[in-house]
Formats: sequence, structure tokens, C-alpha cells
Amino acid sequence: MMKNLAIRKIAHSDFSAWDSYVDNHNDGSFFHLTGWQHVISKVFGHKHHYLLAEDNDQLVGVLPLFEQKSRLFGHALISTPFCVYGGVIADNDTIRKALEQAAYELGCSLNVDYIELRDKEEKECNSPWQSHCHHATFSCELASDPDAILSGVKRKQRAVIRQSHKNSLHADLSNDPNLCYQVYAESVRNLGTPVFHQRLFHELKQTFGERCETLVIRDSENTPVSSVLSFYYKNQVLPYYGGGITEARHLKSNDFMYYQLMCEAQKKGATAFDFGRSKIDSGAYKYKRHWGMDEKPLHYRTALVKAKSLPNLSPNNPKYRFFIQAWQKLPLGISCQLGPILSKYLG
Repeated sequence: MMKNLAIRKIAHSDFSAWDSYVDNHNDGSFFHLTGWQHVISKVFGHKHHYLLAEDNDQLVGVLPLFEQKSRLFGHALISTPFCVYGGVIADNDTIRKALEQAAYELGCSLNVDYIELRDKEEKECNSPWQSHCHHATFSCELASDPDAILSGVKRKQRAVIRQSHKNSLHADLSNDPNLCYQVYAESVRNLGTPVFHQRLFHELKQTFGERCETLVIRDSENTPVSSVLSFYYKNQVLPYYGGGITEARHLKSNDFMYYQLMCEAQKKGATAFDFGRSKIDSGAYKYKRHWGMDEKPLHYRTALVKAKSLPNLSPNNPKYRFFIQAWQKLPLGISCQLGPILSKYLG
């Protein structure tokens, strides 16, 4: 242990230094930024426990953590819920392990079921931590112009994108979180999944400003058929909340949308496209593989405290099959009212 290393909870006066550290650290992700503390606390009501490490008053490591507590879904400490990446970023492994130990001790004091660290890069895994890999993330470099971007897509998917251009689709770049949410909510309901509260999209836009943008695809009658809310960070674009209404499948408007996003992001100076995580062998996973991007497994780590094993909250869990089928039949308005009650614990 470093002689002068101190670990404490974040204070509001630390926010600027924290974000600067994330911005300048090679492993710092959009999901390590302090803006998420505001968004998750305000929209979902979860308590934050952001830990930082200092050496002689110099910031040398950070770990964002949130406590989720539910009778139905359990009690956990997660870095970071509703985000694909998290875990510790630090100057070295000694500091990283000290922060992870502090997280474990915090989890024990809170009497949680388990603690989860959503590392993007695979880390050494020693007790009490155990690694599990259920998701993969996809990414690619963005070429210098639309034709080159299209040429970089896998052949069969490239043909689908070309076909979508024949369907009189057009992009709405007006940056409207409300409209984006309406399409997204219908898409999520159709999948049988509880949707987040509409406040989430507004808080993300308000908190992250130009780093958060929406794209809506309209059909020949100007009806919104697909939408995506994306993040921009470190020369990357990260499409995050996206989907389409029922008609999107035959219009191929989702395919059109992601290609349009690539082109728009390249114009803004982005050089990489992070397609985010999907559960391995899921429909979303198979869809992303069709694009021919680089695939990387995500080795998250957990430490059990009260729990004997991790809960399986995946939609692929057979015990949720009836619930999913019933949810798909709900009127959209009712699903938007009930969804936020459940989804706040499914991050």
C-alpha cells in the first residue's frame, strides 16, 4: 500500500478534478463522469457512493458506485448501473486494488447482496472478486467519408443499408429527447421490457449538453419510425438508447439510422463508433455481429456479500417468459406508466 494513499467519498468540490481525471485517463469512459451521479440519483433515486483515492492530496484514482435496493430484485452496489462500463480507473494496480477493497468493505457495511464492477478491460481477478462474461461490446473505426464508411460494413449488412435507402426514409436531426423517447418506449414495449421514465432522456440531455444528441428517422409520411439517443466522448460516438416501432423492420429504418449516425458523427469529428454491449447470443448481439465490427467480451467482476450466487435478471431467463409475453400486449400508455417502477432496478 502507498504510504500516503487516502480513500474517501467524493465532495461536490471534487467534481471538476474528478472529471478532468476521467478525461485524461486512458481508461476513463463517458460512464465514469460525475454527470451520472446527478442523472441516476434524480431519475432513479439510487444513492451514490463515489470513492476517490488521493496521494499527497493528488487525485490518483476514482470509482463511481451506486446502491440499488429492492425487495424484488435484491440489494447491490454497482459501478455503474444503467451503464455498460465502470469499475476503477487509477494510476496503477496498487491504487486500483485499494479502491476495490474499499468498495468491498463498503458493501459489507451496507449489508448488500453483492458488488459488481463493470470493467471494460479485463482485470486480474482475486478473491473476493470473481469474473463473469455474459456480454460483448462492438466497435469500429469511422472512415473518412460516407462511401468509405459503407464499404467498411460487412457485405450482407451493406446490402440491407442500400435497400433501406429505397424506402424514402430521412433523418431528423432536430435533437428532440421527447420524440426520441416516444419511439424508444414503443420499441422497448414490443420487446416485452419495462421502459425507463421519460425524465431519463431529458436529464441526460440537460446534464451532458452537446455530448448527448438524438436522431430520429422518419418515413415517407414523416412518421417517426426509429430513434436513438447517443453520447459523444473522446472522439467516439456511442449510440445508447435506440429502437424502432413495428414498421421499422420492413422499412429497415434501424439499419438506415445507424449508418446515418456513423456519417453524422464523422462530420462532427468522431473517429470511432462504439455500438455498446449486448448479451452474448441475444438478438441484439447477433444483429451487431452482422455489421462486421470488432467484438470484445466484457469480463465484469462481482464480490458476493450476503448472496450465495448472483441473481439472473436477464430477459433470457425462462422464468420471465410469461411476464415478457404479457408485457408485449400492454397498451403503450400503460407500459410507460408501469415500466419506470420496475426498470429503475434493472440497471
